[in-house]
Amino acid sequence: MTPEEFQALPYRPCVGIMLLNRNGLVWIGRRANEGLVEHTAPGHEWQMPQGGIDPGEDPVEAAKRELWEETNVRTATLIAEAPDWYAYDIPRTVVGERWRNKWRGQTQKWFAFRFEGEENEIDILNPPAGEREFAEWKWERMDRLPELIIPFKRPVYEKVVEAFRPLGA
Repeated sequence: MTPEEFQALPYRPCVGIMLLNRNGLVWIGRRANEGLVEHTAPGHEWQMPQGGIDPGEDPVEAAKRELWEETNVRTATLIAEAPDWYAYDIPRTVVGERWRNKWRGQTQKWFAFRFEGEENEIDILNPPAGEREFAEWKWERMDRLPELIIPFKRPVYEKVVEAFRPLGA
């Protein structure tokens, strides 16, 4: 694929979810089988839940669905929406291998939810959709998120942190 062909590819519409606990810490998971390891360094494989918006699906509903599919969390309340859509390009080798040259990257609408349940509700080992997204999870300070994410997503995480900074610890 030429650079021009890559630039002409569309962005996949997605949602991102920042799940905050009662202490203002953010839920992050370490990817189970991302296939992007060659594009990062150890310690940068953590991320917040995210996923595609189905055709005709409302972004808020997509965020709730993705949160549930990836974490089993249902006991969460929407508390904020990022003001803009944020986009990032996927490394070109991954676009060809994983996405069969269909998308250039992702454009994401981010939502913040407050987790109101008990931690035993979070179950990444038995996801309802059947495909495990995460190998482990933890609560983390919001300001640390950009340093833990795969480098090509870092600018988006910086914008998300800025948008939701008043909500976190």
